[in-house]
Formats: sequence, structure tokens, C-alpha cells
Amino acid sequence: MTTKHEQILQYIDRLPIGSKISVRQIAKDLDVSEGTAYRAIKEAETQGYVSTIERVGTVRIEKKQKENIERLTFAEVVNIVDGHVLGGREGLHKTLNKFVIGAMQLEAMMRYIDAGSLLIVGNRYQAHKIALQQGAAVLITGGFDTSEEIKQLADRLALPIISSSYDTFTVASMINRAIYDRLIKKEIVMVEDVLKPLAETPVLLPSDPVAKWHQYTELYQDTRFPVVDEQMRLIGIVTSKDIIGHDETATIDKVMTKNPITTSPRVSVASSAHMMVWEGIELLPVVDNHRKLVGVLSRNDVLKALQYTAKQPQMSETFPNLIMSHFREERKSDELLYLGEVSPQMTNHLGTIASGIMTTVMVEAACNLLRQHRRGDMVPENVMVYFLKPVQMESQIEVQPRLLDISRRFGKVEVMVYQGDQLVGQAMVTAQIIER
Repeated sequence: MTTKHEQILQYIDRLPIGSKISVRQIAKDLDVSEGTAYRAIKEAETQGYVSTIERVGTVRIEKKQKENIERLTFAEVVNIVDGHVLGGREGLHKTLNKFVIGAMQLEAMMRYIDAGSLLIVGNRYQAHKIALQQGAAVLITGGFDTSEEIKQLADRLALPIISSSYDTFTVASMINRAIYDRLIKKEIVMVEDVLKPLAETPVLLPSDPVAKWHQYTELYQDTRFPVVDEQMRLIGIVTSKDIIGHDETATIDKVMTKNPITTSPRVSVASSAHMMVWEGIELLPVVDNHRKLVGVLSRNDVLKALQYTAKQPQMSETFPNLIMSHFREERKSDELLYLGEVSPQMTNHLGTIASGIMTTVMVEAACNLLRQHRRGDMVPENVMVYFLKPVQMESQIEVQPRLLDISRRFGKVEVMVYQGDQLVGQAMVTAQIIER
């Protein structure tokens, strides 16, 4: 039996793209409290198929697949630029293909505009009109308005016309940053991308006899199976260790491991891999917020995912990557060194290197050294910073990681940072090694 929360989510999922969603209306239609309806709508928003826009309301949007994650809906653009919708609200769920900055003559501008574009322009009414006629939405910068005729045209064509108080450069930067953040997310493999779905996952019921586990081991060539109740909620897991010494007529609920460690679909594979290695488990059940089983993650699934990410071109600008781009790698007498300059972006309000930046540099240097000895992903387990000294902006520093100990699963590195001959930082980094 499904809960009211799940019924609301299913109801929202079946709504046509572009439908307006109201807490009060859902509460009335499904005979639930407004609080229950509100919580379900917020979860649908988290899952990416509902978007709430100020002064417009909540709209059912198309949930983007991972390969299209870098594309934004016009509803998301409104939120990114703190805009308000002047017209064409019915088209907020649509996805933009590209954005065009209207900083040229009208005739030249129109060569770049096609259906699905977003024209970013100031108070140029003729440009607004022609862009809408060519199937493009319009984002007006500087907080300007547009004519009633153009608003009516936007409503008729279901193409949003949005106004933002920011200037053109700022708006374009904000949208570009949002797209870039999504590209970073796209590179991060999540559990939901690699799990074995519920339809392909053999499960046992608590009332099943141990004999059924033996049948499953022969049929599926596996020894680990999740145990669920009649509502598919996870209540345990059974492995060969649990079965040893029990008669085949005993029921699964008497032998299973209760309250097993689980993960959720929106957790990164790297984080789940860390948990599996740390806990020494081979199978990780994947559950939703209501502990309903949605699939399982095996050690083989994790290894394949990590091998896949290792082969992908790295195009993201995460903070560690940006920080380490200021350092060059060198070798001196077979020792690995990192040389770099403290840029203004690395400093705090006093003009000295920020402690978080210094710690990141030491951790990254330690992990890079471990990669020289082991293939795999390094997950820092413990960082012990002995001391830090102020280092002025534009100072040259040298980072020296030194390997202390390494095994198949863990590595320990001491890192020292010098400014000239003076020691300005020292830390001990212990990292877990997740083999690929």
C-alpha cells in the first residue's frame, strides 16, 4: 500500500509538462492536508521535475536526463537571474538551447537567433518582437519593461519574456556559471547512474525459508540478497555468513542481518565506495527517503563506475583544480615537489594565504603522491595540521609531500610547505585508496 506522500508524487509525475501546481489544489484533489501536499511538492522540486518561480508559482517541468543536464529551462533562468516574468508564462517549462547577447545591429543579431534560443538584450522593443517571432525567448536586462503588444505576443506564442535588474554581462556570467556547475555535476557519477534497478534485483521476504536463499544462489550466481516487506521496504539483508548453521526450513527473518547499511540514489559513487571499503561490505542496498528499495550497488558496479570516470576528459573547474592550477609539479632527487605563487584569490582579508587554501594544497599534494604508487582514487580520511604560518600574497612557496606508509587500502603522507628556507606549514594526511 502506497503512502499519501507517494501518491502525491505519482500524481505530480503524471501531470502534463507546464502544468501549474498548487498546494491547496493538490490537498483538495487528493484529500490530504496542505502540509502533506507541501512536503511532496518540495521533494518533487528536489528530484528535478518541479520548479518554483517567484511571482509565478510552481510549475511541472521536464526532468532532464544526465546527458542533458547542462541545458536549462526558462523557469530555472528566472531563478538564476532573480528575474520576473513579463509574459509567456506557459512556456517556462521549455528548455533553452543557447543564449545570444544582443549587442549588435538588429539585422546582424537576428542571424544568431533561432527557435529555442534566449536573447539577452536591453530595452530594444523591436528586437524583443522579432526574437519572439523567430521562436526565441527574451531576457531584458537593466530592469527594463517591454510593451503590452510584446507581452501579448509572448503569451500567444508561449515564449517567456523575462526582466532582470542585472546588466547584460552579469546576467550572461550567471547563466554561464550555472551551466558550468551542471557540467561538473554531470562528471560526478551518482549511485542512481550505476545501480542495479529494483526490476533486476532478486529480493527475499522475511517469511521465505532459507531453502529459497539456496535456490537464489544457484539461479543468480550470488550470495547476497536484500530482504523486503510487502511494501518493498528494506528490513534486512542475507549473506552466506548469515545462513551458516541454519536449517533450510528456518525463515529468513530469523537469520537475516537487520537494519543494514544503505545509501540513497543521489549519493556519489565515490562516497558509497568509501563506505563499502570502510565497512567491509560487498553489496549496498539503495533506498529512497521512505526506506523503499530502489536497487542495489555492488562492488563490481563501483569499480566499473570509477574506471569509467577515470577515462573521461576532465573539463570541470572545481576549487581544488583551480587552486592546484597555480602550482607546477617538479622532481628533485626523485622527490615530488609543487612550486607555486600565492595569488590574490588565495588570500584572506589580511592578505595572507587562507588556511583552507593551504590545507587543500597539502591534501592534494599528498593524494597526488599516493597516486604515483597506487592506481585508484584517494579519499582523505584524516588531516592533522601541525601548524600554519602567515604567508603573504605573491610569495613563492614549495610543497614537499613525503610518503610515510602505504598499504593496499591506505596511505600516510607527511606534507611540508616552505617559503624560501622557512617552514610555513606542516600536516599529516591519511587517505583511503579505492582501487580501480
